[in-house]
Amino acid sequence: MAIKVEISTDDVRKVVREFKKSRNFSFENYAEMSFKRRIEYLLVSHNLSGIDELLEKTRNDSIYFRKCINDITVNTTELFRDADVWLNLRRNVLPALKDKSGINIWHAGCSSGEEVFSMLILLNEMNLLEKAKVFATDINTEILHKARNGVFNHRFNNNYFQNFDKVVKINPLNYDEKFDVPYDKYFEQDELSKSFRIKKFLRDKVTFKYHNLTEDSVFYKFDIIFCRNVIIYFNTELQNKVISLLHESLFKDGILLIGVHENIAYLPVGSKFESRYMKGLYVKK
Repeated sequence: MAIKVEISTDDVRKVVREFKKSRNFSFENYAEMSFKRRIEYLLVSHNLSGIDELLEKTRNDSIYFRKCINDITVNTTELFRDADVWLNLRRNVLPALKDKSGINIWHAGCSSGEEVFSMLILLNEMNLLEKAKVFATDINTEILHKARNGVFNHRFNNNYFQNFDKVVKINPLNYDEKFDVPYDKYFEQDELSKSFRIKKFLRDKVTFKYHNLTEDSVFYKFDIIFCRNVIIYFNTELQNKVISLLHESLFKDGILLIGVHENIAYLPVGSKFESRYMKGLYVKK
């Protein structure tokens, strides 16, 4: 039987206050219920007796504190998640960038890297990889290390082959005829460990780095920014702050992709974007 721990709203706020006070790390504007669930999961997975033990350990051990931050901020994803997003990129967004001398792309909150490598595969199929400059950032240092390695378990990417076929093998000139793109063009399979690794020529194309969307500033200008399924964990104030940062980081007419179930139209900064093509895809005005 799975162990379940429930904490109070006061407990959640106590954790937020103490993390800010002892480690100067702020979760003040995270969505409270989402943060509550993650703290409850942390208590169970770390076999802690309660909030007081968590705060004592994080207060006295900086390495343990970072481990907790990594566990709290981990997000799940998969290669070519939401295939329609990638089809819109292939048919509508990327063709408009073909004449540019360079294409700057930022994956903000990149998690374990599946989305990053999906984009690199798509760029390569469209002969745009060489002109692309790609950054991938996250607040979670452990997940960044995993992303750099580019090793993924088949079990966590059950839809990968189906999505790959739908996005990569499509023929834009003739939708009835599929391109024959072999899977081993982009990854090496390890049958023993049931995993696969993204090939080196793609891994070498990405600059992975630490970046805190809620605290850090603009570091480059971009044509496309991915920030999918990230702001759902923030309250409205922090959502507006983060989207404002992304707006400032985009060139005019730059593309912002958020989750298909996320929305920025109600935010003050939302008026600076135009929704286009599909849910979750916006153009900077």
